[in-house]
Amino acid sequence: MTMNTGDFQLLATDDRARTGRLATAHGIIQTPVFMPVGTVGCVKALSPDDLRDVHAQIILGNTYHLYLLPGDELIARRGGLHAFSGWQGPILSDSGGFQVFSLQSLRKISEGGVEFRSHRDGSKHFFSPEKVISIQRNLNSDIMMVLDECVPYGADRGYTEKSLGLTARWAARSREAYPPGSGRQLLFGIVQGGFFPDLRTKSAQQVCSLPFDGFAIGGLSVGESKPLMLEIMRHTASLLPEKKPRYLMGVGTPMDILDGIEAGIDMFDCVLPSRNARNGTLYTSQGKVNIKRAEYKEDDGPLDPDCGCYACTRFSRAYLRHLYVARELLAYRLNTIHNLHYYLELTRCAAQAIAQGEFQSFKAKIGAVYDHDRL
Repeated sequence: MTMNTGDFQLLATDDRARTGRLATAHGIIQTPVFMPVGTVGCVKALSPDDLRDVHAQIILGNTYHLYLLPGDELIARRGGLHAFSGWQGPILSDSGGFQVFSLQSLRKISEGGVEFRSHRDGSKHFFSPEKVISIQRNLNSDIMMVLDECVPYGADRGYTEKSLGLTARWAARSREAYPPGSGRQLLFGIVQGGFFPDLRTKSAQQVCSLPFDGFAIGGLSVGESKPLMLEIMRHTASLLPEKKPRYLMGVGTPMDILDGIEAGIDMFDCVLPSRNARNGTLYTSQGKVNIKRAEYKEDDGPLDPDCGCYACTRFSRAYLRHLYVARELLAYRLNTIHNLHYYLELTRCAAQAIAQGEFQSFKAKIGAVYDHDRL
């Protein structure tokens, strides 16, 4: 079946869990999909070839960071982020909103947008919904995200309700700045509403009434308990349009991802696997491994005997431990290759299980090893 850019096709469902295909300007993405985070135009420690070897389908770029360095206009002069970085697969660019709002004392919110000071040099900048679209058009990412306000955990009901109204108005302005049919880039809206289920419903009604190419759940994994995160995630996922891709932003552990898939979510990103790799925590079919531990000093076995990644097929636990303890740069590359391979295989196998009507048994198998990560 021929697919045009922006088409989303559901291939199979297993209760709410689903597998499908999303067509972008740089290729078709099979869902559910995990998206490695490439903040400044690269996934830390990896080359584009490494990403292809672990079968990454799509990576993320960060609008805030790329705007500050090297600058979106410089990237545009080099043909966009794909040409600049050497990654020819799909790219999703976030709006930079989360980074801006995390600055707290360095930013000021208004109806027009958000004024902030760079964490690099203190210089003053302003992001409006339209400006954020302009930056992402310069990046030429395949999927752009609207500017939204990420409400901090603990915000009261009054602030949260006021904020979701602002997010909805910014979403409408973003769509007006890049109307449907303007180009080959897709534009996703973001549902907020904090930790109040009825406000999540209100935000979804407002944002999902707009003609976006997909919809995201924002504002989770910001300090709340795991049970609360799961409650709000499941509630919000049920509100999103069935025929559009659904994206859970910035979450999480292997079980978080499987819980999201179970709720009907298609797309995931998180810094956890790559950040933990650089800290020596590795995900395996037998559970998490802290490669720093002395017990691996003379362990000649592979990190994970069930893994086919470059690190597991070529090197021993003893060597991986040695590299990490010696602070050799190769440790960060090999560890990141392995962790991303694990996450990407997790979503690939989840898709296969959904197609076979066996998602619950697959989730239970992973849960037997990783259920403690819910705590």
